[in-house]
Amino acid sequence: MPVWHDATRKLREEGTLQLVGLTQEQHPDRCKLFMQWKQMDWPVLVDPLNLLEVTVVPLALLIDERGVVREVLRDPRKAAEKLTAELEADTPPATTASSAAERAPTGIAATLRRSNEALLLTDKPRFDDVIKTLNEALQGNAENGALHFARGVAYRMRYDSPERRDGDFAAAVADWQRALDLNPNQYIWRRRIQQYGPRLDKPYPFYDWVDAARREIRARGETPVALSVDPAGAELAAPAKKFSQAATQPDEPDPAGRITRDTTPLASAEITVVPPRIRPGQAARVHIVLRPNPRAGGHWNNEGEPLVVWVNPPAGWSVSDRQLTVANPPQPVSDEPRSIEFEVHAPADASAGAVELSGYALFGVCEGTGGACLYRRADLVAKVEVAGAR
Repeated sequence: MPVWHDATRKLREEGTLQLVGLTQEQHPDRCKLFMQWKQMDWPVLVDPLNLLEVTVVPLALLIDERGVVREVLRDPRKAAEKLTAELEADTPPATTASSAAERAPTGIAATLRRSNEALLLTDKPRFDDVIKTLNEALQGNAENGALHFARGVAYRMRYDSPERRDGDFAAAVADWQRALDLNPNQYIWRRRIQQYGPRLDKPYPFYDWVDAARREIRARGETPVALSVDPAGAELAAPAKKFSQAATQPDEPDPAGRITRDTTPLASAEITVVPPRIRPGQAARVHIVLRPNPRAGGHWNNEGEPLVVWVNPPAGWSVSDRQLTVANPPQPVSDEPRSIEFEVHAPADASAGAVELSGYALFGVCEGTGGACLYRRADLVAKVEVAGAR
């Protein structure tokens, strides 16, 4: 978008051209922050479900004053130059596409319109209704990648909302992977998995610009756009050409398994592997989120040891870190979710099938307000599917 902003400045200032952006972000408010940072003030439409069914970005759609799409171009700068030349010459471009309004919706767009699924994008999304509708649509269209992708978006949106359910993130990743299996040429779908996936599969750091944007916006005396979900972990990680693991090997904190298990449980763990299926020699990123169990009155005890996660990879497998730690916040007790991410690399000769990575978390937790504070262990298992040879 900055390319369009700079290349079309003169046309916009003259009133000859109106720019409208379109973002396929899972979290559109990040695009809003980017626009504020770069001081771009033209409107941006939101399409996280990819209703346009585009397979690559960027795309430049040249639309005339009647709403007819005249041309679709890949290179924004060339498109701007071409448009500028045509406007200066006062010669209208040849029509290469009909008006979208004149065509009946097809594919995922038709499903969304028929089912009122656009309610997913309102201020009060009806996640359950949307997911139910997509479940029904997929019963007769199991090979429709766009439906799988849309359901994955809905699951992840619910995961990021107060209506979150255990397994929503894993369900989203499974749907995105299924969509990509059905159409491996779909860049938008691939990007969604890469956003949360391993460094070996990243084309670039997705959101490493956010901190710089906030600093510069504040330096201008402005308040940065608030984000519903701050990027972290995989979303900030830089690409890597080879798998790396910690240079030093720490001592295992509970090798004999003597620390009492959290059987109540006072805290629960949710584990998601991205992507859920890899080939021999490939890597995946494991996301672990631990949350106090409100039904049992669980709260973190922050006056003792910090939360520690220990990972035991299978023989021949490598992990980026064997031991990971989450520092305690300053208050004595708290109930925030705590996230841990690490990467796992399959050996080149890994056998096809499901592989389990075992480990455990050690943490201080209290039994309700004013209750006893305990040190407990929760055993963890992450499952990775290894695909067979092509």
